Amino acid sequence: MYSTPFSPAEARSARARVGLSTAQVAQSMTACGAPVRPELIEAWEYGTQAPSESQLFVLADVLWCPPTVLMGVEPRTLAEHRMARQLSVERLAQLIGMDPAVYWAAESAQQWNGDYRQTKALVEALGLSLRKLIGVMGHNDELAGHLRSAIDGRWKGHVGRISEITTLNKTRVSDALRTMHGEFAEFSERYMGHVVARNDDSRLKEVAAERSAYLRRLVDHFWDLIGDAGEAPPFNSVATH
Repeated sequence: MYSTPFSPAEARSARARVGLSTAQVAQSMTACGAPVRPELIEAWEYGTQAPSESQLFVLADVLWCPPTVLMGVEPRTLAEHRMARQLSVERLAQLIGMDPAVYWAAESAQQWNGDYRQTKALVEALGLSLRKLIGVMGHNDELAGHLRSAIDGRWKGHVGRISEITTLNKTRVSDALRTMHGEFAEFSERYMGHVVARNDDSRLKEVAAERSAYLRRLVDHFWDLIGDAGEAPPFNSVATH
């Protein structure tokens, strides 16, 4: 079962910064609609218990700090990005026009299948770029696999699936794949040219190293070619469905 990330040490530090006692924190949280006792605050700060999501949000307000400070992590998952924005599952589902149960299933499985409008609303609500969302949802490996196959073979056959993964329109994806296919072909031509010319092994190793470096950053290079469409929430650059 998913548990709310929480750092007892950061909670203690945050309380010290605002100069409140555990009793004052408990009183303020109770006034904000999240009734707790000072003993529970102490339990949180010493790691014997952890707050619920709703308690975390109220505690962050009372201690005048972002939820991420108390979470003690840089948001990586969809759930952590949601909590960083102090959004409950129900509230975020409402913002993106999705049934809460459907959204919760997607978040729990780290599998996003929302349509264009829901994806646009999601990245706006969470302050993510499209590029970041794809990484958060764990699609980078699948994307890298398709890119690898595309540059080393018939790239047109991968346009559709890459468009589905990224929600980018096929024209943008096609332009990027065409460029990458041409770049990768140059490595092969240069390598074979050196082989035919019987150049020394050091030059062949240099070309091979360049090729390996290119393959390691396939996903980053793809997004570099996509440009602004990947760095911002999807607007006209994303295909409507």
